[in-house]
Amino acid sequence: MNKILLIAEHDGRRLNPATAKGVTCAAQIADAEITVAVFGAAVDAVAAEAAALQGVARVQVFADAAFSPPLASVLAPAVAQIARAGFSHVLAPSTTFGKDLLPRAAALLDVPAVSDIMAVEAPRRFRRPIYAGNAVLTVEVADDVPIVAGTVRTASFEAAAVGGSAPVENGSVAAPAVAHTRLITAAQAKEGRPDLQTARRVVSGGRALGSAEKFQLVQELADALGAAVGASRAAVDAGYAANDLQVGQTGKIIAPELYVALGISGAIQHMTGIKDARTIVAINKDADAPIFEAADFSLVGDLFELVPQLRAALQSRASK
Repeated sequence: MNKILLIAEHDGRRLNPATAKGVTCAAQIADAEITVAVFGAAVDAVAAEAAALQGVARVQVFADAAFSPPLASVLAPAVAQIARAGFSHVLAPSTTFGKDLLPRAAALLDVPAVSDIMAVEAPRRFRRPIYAGNAVLTVEVADDVPIVAGTVRTASFEAAAVGGSAPVENGSVAAPAVAHTRLITAAQAKEGRPDLQTARRVVSGGRALGSAEKFQLVQELADALGAAVGASRAAVDAGYAANDLQVGQTGKIIAPELYVALGISGAIQHMTGIKDARTIVAINKDADAPIFEAADFSLVGDLFELVPQLRAALQSRASK
């Protein structure tokens, strides 16, 4: 039996949908027994959500104030300690959280980390994208390695269905005293706006917006669509949008049902981040912009004229 330890990502109140996608990946490993580990303080509601995911065998809650907020430097030693208790695999979502945590845990376990798992071929053989998604590499972990650590590419897996009833257990692990890392402050995203990594709809803006003030146009259209907000690297580098909104090879890899690109040319690094989007809508005044080659719907024109018209049409439709 392959005993899988999946580290849950959450905000203290709700389970991040990326965890449900991690369950789907783990379930594709032959003869898998999936344990979801939930770290934090007062996380009963999060644990209940995890227990309801189909395919989960059990949920272990490690309740400690030291695990809230979830700092990788604190969680990694705890994850490594738990993993040594008979687990064959340790998985986490390939999000900012997972990419920060799992390599640290793998180093403490002295095992290789398999990043961005996009497909499971065997319990120790996986596929992952390389060269900005232009090639796929098959990675196999040697049989003499006791534990396999991997981050799950959330854009490649559907979320596990709800309907399970796994038992919830209280676990115990010593939280290390860490003095070199502490949380200074946290910026809360706009209340009610979906998380960029897992949103079904995303509206992104590029350098063509021209300024941080004009980037407000992206946010207004996103609100009209009930979408998350993203940005190209050029827009982030220019200071129009925050770093955590960057979509692309060096930002977030996403797979929304709808992706709307405003003033984004479509450089290969950006396209890597949205290649799994189901429907791409592009608005750009440059008819030769590379993004039009991948777009399902294209609008050639001035985004400062087209976007307000599109937003007005959406609002009018919503009022009927």
